[in-house]
Amino acid sequence: MRRAVILLVFGVLFAAPSQAAAARVPTLAISIVHVVHGCHVWMLGSRELGPTPVLRTKPGARLKLRVSCPMSFDVVQTTGPKLALGNRRFVAGTTRTIVFPKPGVYRIVARNVETSEEMGLQTLGPDNVLRLTVRVA
Repeated sequence: MRRAVILLVFGVLFAAPSQAAAARVPTLAISIVHVVHGCHVWMLGSRELGPTPVLRTKPGARLKLRVSCPMSFDVVQTTGPKLALGNRRFVAGTTRTIVFPKPGVYRIVARNVETSEEMGLQTLGPDNVLRLTVRVA
């Protein structure tokens, strides 16, 4: 019985730092929005990142991806350790959380399914393709 208690205390002492480390892993809230000056951009909170940003984060980071545009998007991973993206089609109002489990360079491409013209949206130029690079180290 005494040995079991010591092992339990030992396990709790060593589990606590890993739980604290997990709490320090960031969650980034990024969204796809329609803008007149270039069709689509990535936004991080209220900050516009443009169509091809590079983000840097730690292993285990979470990315909450939201489509805040009336269009649907096909989102695919082109490089990096395999991510669990689920169905490639993201519809308007959809939010999904993507976890970056390992160090590496991840590249994600988002293409709108409908055109701006089909959706009645104005842009200054052609519809664009969004590219996102996430460097995890």
